[in-house]
Amino acid sequence: MKTKKIIIKTSNQKYPIYIGKNIIDKLSSILDQNFIKFEKCLMVIDKNIPSKMISKMKKSFKNKQVYIFMFHANEKNKSQKIINQILKILLDKNFSREDCLMTIGGGITGDVGGFAASLFKRGLKFVNIPTTLLAQVDSSIGGKTGVNTKHGKNLIGSFYQPKLVVSDLEFLNSLKNREMICGYGEILKHSLISSKIFFYFLSKNLKNILRNDTHYIQKAVYESCLIKKKVVEKDEKEKNIRKVLNLGHTFAHAYEASLKYSNKLNHGEAVLLGIYTSVKFSFAIKLLNYKEFILISSHIEKSGLPSNVNHYFSSKNIDKILSFMQKDKKNNSSKINLILLKKIGHPIINKVYTKSAIKNFLKKKLFN
Repeated sequence: MKTKKIIIKTSNQKYPIYIGKNIIDKLSSILDQNFIKFEKCLMVIDKNIPSKMISKMKKSFKNKQVYIFMFHANEKNKSQKIINQILKILLDKNFSREDCLMTIGGGITGDVGGFAASLFKRGLKFVNIPTTLLAQVDSSIGGKTGVNTKHGKNLIGSFYQPKLVVSDLEFLNSLKNREMICGYGEILKHSLISSKIFFYFLSKNLKNILRNDTHYIQKAVYESCLIKKKVVEKDEKEKNIRKVLNLGHTFAHAYEASLKYSNKLNHGEAVLLGIYTSVKFSFAIKLLNYKEFILISSHIEKSGLPSNVNHYFSSKNIDKILSFMQKDKKNNSSKINLILLKKIGHPIINKVYTKSAIKNFLKKKLFN
């Protein structure tokens, strides 16, 4: 398989994303090619990463001082407490801004490590090695970092771009089907906001993608990264068009927070559930036509992807869900800001609705 390369260009930085198989073996040369030099490196690693993959990466750092911080990368540990532990190591080991923090893990690992890198001496070199499908197609691109609080998800954070992203598809072999489905939610989102052609490719090849078939998974990851690249380059700080990447996420983050970030519903599943909710809402308000609604909803339902909120909530939970939706960072008033869909490839941003309007929809159209 030939390694693919994408260049992300933001207002003040340019960095590459490498997508391929067994490219971790070439990490040292990739770092050299991109002039990323350092004396010390802190590797922030999800405890679920296979030890053989960690050993491969450590071999790339001959004559370097390498420190390792491992943690259980879950939503509860996506916290200021973990950030403080990382910063303590950087301070105790006297890292300079010319040294490096490298994350090896999924989206949570990248968010936490990237946020710590942005805080340390106002900016430490940051290299992201995403190991889950969700992270490779979404969270590793665009520079969003942050932590959760009791008030909601990602409410404290920064925009901080990495120097390099290396997406080795070999990591995906260690993922369970549930984790592959989680990543697929973001891939589906990218097709819905950008390309009907890509959506049809996904509809035809979903099973091959979830089975981690080399050809199909590389195409899905590459196309998703290209879509996100175009959006991020136009609007790095999410002032306008980048909001389209939040399709389904206002509902998704509220679903997760309502369950206290439990394993019952993880982030990717919440995104799929949120996308389904947003599509149904778009249809309910007559923004999305029936043909497109059926095309999308049947793909989610027939594929066995999360679509039924009643598996996770009852109508008693509606007020709690709405309270978290009101705290969403996209809101600029007491109303709730949603990203909706007019048709596949045509999202609509900044649609605002009252709490009562959304409550009425949830009661009548979604909950039994």
